[in-house]
Amino acid sequence: MARFADHFSQLAARYKAYRPHYPPALAGELAARCPRQDLAWDVGCGNGQLSVALADRFARVVATDPSQAQLDQAVASARVAYRCEPSEVSSHADASVDLAVAAQAAHWFDWPRFVAELGRVVRPGGLVALLTYRNAELAAEVGERLARFYAEIEPYWPDGRAHVFNRYRDLTLPWPSVEPPALEMTATWTRDELVGYVSTWSATARFVAARGERPVEELRGELAALWPDGEVREVRWPLTIKLARV
Repeated sequence: MARFADHFSQLAARYKAYRPHYPPALAGELAARCPRQDLAWDVGCGNGQLSVALADRFARVVATDPSQAQLDQAVASARVAYRCEPSEVSSHADASVDLAVAAQAAHWFDWPRFVAELGRVVRPGGLVALLTYRNAELAAEVGERLARFYAEIEPYWPDGRAHVFNRYRDLTLPWPSVEPPALEMTATWTRDELVGYVSTWSATARFVAARGERPVEELRGELAALWPDGEVREVRWPLTIKLARV
């Protein structure tokens, strides 16, 4: 089996500290669309932020990620079992999963093999959910400066990022679609939290490796001139939710 493309193990601690959280209503909306709430599978769970939210709605949650470094950062929960395994070959029994959800992760998977695994483990009537969010947006000059940084690092994104930009249009599922909930993904952050978030991007890590820290430090300095210390501002991420009924 080919080794997975690991873009995040070296960033695991930053990922836990600075990645945005999904809308509080998301876990409940997904659970409400499942006939049963016995077992949820959080695929490519990272540090488990969605896994823990799902544990409030499902009897059990199995959260898997091929990066042990990410799992080492996960928040413990009595109803979440973390397992280091790939999305394409899981330890689930046949037809045992009520909800399979991949949050900001499906674009890294071996898609045909993952779809086959979903067909094996999700029970008839169960739900498949794919979530992704695009570039962060802020108002006024800060948003314009961040947009320029996104454009600067665009060549450094790994190939799978193209699926995020096109809202998972090409990640097709062979089952009937389900109407997704209308949810917004926002956070109220300080400037330092935004800069910390920028440091979690795989493209930023590759950009720094190629060109050094100077471009990131320039971004930090320019944002400091536009955004006072300690002031909080709203950050928004356009959110895509794609659902299918097995």
